[in-house]
Amino acid sequence: MKEHKNRPVVLRQLAALQKMSPQELREKWKDLYGTEPPGYSPQFMLKRLIFRVQELFFGGLPEHAAQIVRAAKKEGAKEKEVQKILPGTRFVRVWNGVRYEVIARQKGFEYGGRMFRSLSAIATEITGVRWNGPLFFGLRGNNDNEEEN
Repeated sequence: MKEHKNRPVVLRQLAALQKMSPQELREKWKDLYGTEPPGYSPQFMLKRLIFRVQELFFGGLPEHAAQIVRAAKKEGAKEKEVQKILPGTRFVRVWNGVRYEVIARQKGFEYGGRMFRSLSAIATEITGVRWNGPLFFGLRGNNDNEEEN
């Protein structure tokens, strides 16, 4: 790999970032991003700032890669969720003494004879309040679907 002329400068800045206090990281965020920092933890903010320093010195993503990222953002997490689950997968949940069954389809989820874009929409339909669908159906988190709520 060819040595980049700015490498020593970047390495010094990265080393300095790792020694900064949370308040100094917030100030650096303002300098590098031009905005108030979000409520990230200092560790996460440090990772983002390390990326930003390298991005400014060496350049961002190539245009073709940036297009892929933009397209993925437009598809959103719901499409990603659907892609992980094979069509035909059945989800069963007992809620307040009632058994509910959902079937994964090619482009969404079927529940009660209707199609939904996400498990979260179905969980909300069942409970009447907003729920994280994968959590509600036991795909992540500490949810025990065997117990009735």
